[in-house]
Amino acid sequence: MEEPKPDNNRRKKRALLIFAIVAVVGAVVVFFYLRYKATHISTDDAFVDGRIHTIASKVSGTVRALHVKDNQEVRKGDLLVEIDAVDYDVRVKEASSGVDAEKGTLAEVEARAAAAESQLSEITARIEAEKANLQLQEANLRQSEIDLKRAENLVRKEAIPQERYDRARTAYDVSVAQVKAVREQVKQAEKALDTQKAVIRQVESLRTAQISAIREKEAKLNTAQLNSGYTKIYAPSDGYVTKRSVEVGNQIQTGQPLLAVVPLDDVWITANYKETQLEKVKPGQKVTIEVDSYPGKEFKGKIDSIMSGTGAIFSLFPPENATGNFVKIVQRIPVKIVLEDDAKREQVLRVGMSVVPTIIVE
Repeated sequence: MEEPKPDNNRRKKRALLIFAIVAVVGAVVVFFYLRYKATHISTDDAFVDGRIHTIASKVSGTVRALHVKDNQEVRKGDLLVEIDAVDYDVRVKEASSGVDAEKGTLAEVEARAAAAESQLSEITARIEAEKANLQLQEANLRQSEIDLKRAENLVRKEAIPQERYDRARTAYDVSVAQVKAVREQVKQAEKALDTQKAVIRQVESLRTAQISAIREKEAKLNTAQLNSGYTKIYAPSDGYVTKRSVEVGNQIQTGQPLLAVVPLDDVWITANYKETQLEKVKPGQKVTIEVDSYPGKEFKGKIDSIMSGTGAIFSLFPPENATGNFVKIVQRIPVKIVLEDDAKREQVLRVGMSVVPTIIVE
């Protein structure tokens, strides 16, 4: 029987040693890989998100001028589009003329009201004078009555001639007539006062109606001025012009989208993580971001917030697990990741870019 050769033994030992080294290295690699995966949570279902200001016209008309080009940078308040404002300026002039006409009518009504108030004051003063005269005539009547009674007594005693008695009787009759006349004048003045008050109420009603008419005309004027102002469309924020779909001479309608302004200094990452990955994820954790368009470049960010529901539940047709056959599907929850200021200032990211964010879990 042959004994094993020394070379074979050395080969076996060497193979066992190599296997042991490979096993140890593999275990170490697996350990660190698992540890890395436990502290670095990533997904490729993520993209650059941002605010898109869709610019639409509030009025219809013909585009007279365009002041921007595709992908042009604009500042808040820059003039973007002008619509022909001739028709709207005409409406402003018509509405302004209507307001002026109604104000002229109001001035006439105010003059009538002032005249009516003046007449009312005159009638009131006349009534006071007539009442004072009535008091005087009543006093004269009382004195005439006393003189008449005295004359009656004296004429019976033949102490005075008949002629003097007749004068006393005549004076009394005149006083009675004067009192009646003054009382009638007071009544007529009081009726005139009531009539004048009715006239004033009517004029006040006309004045109120005229003020309402002026306000209505002014509202139409304000609407016409607003519509005239809407013929110039300005940028709502800083950003870049995109998705322009209008040209000079186009006939546009109210609410028709014309272009969009995208502010690239206010973009973020929307990452759709699986629900099984979010156990240790919290707002404020650091995130490293790789962008497909910039291989080798790493952006920094942090978690801003986690959406309060899955993406599916907010879709147009959310799932109804109570109907049909149920199949469990791991849901994804959107996570908002904000970029650091340096990344925002660079403005190299575009809305919709694919990214791979990695959350570093402490």
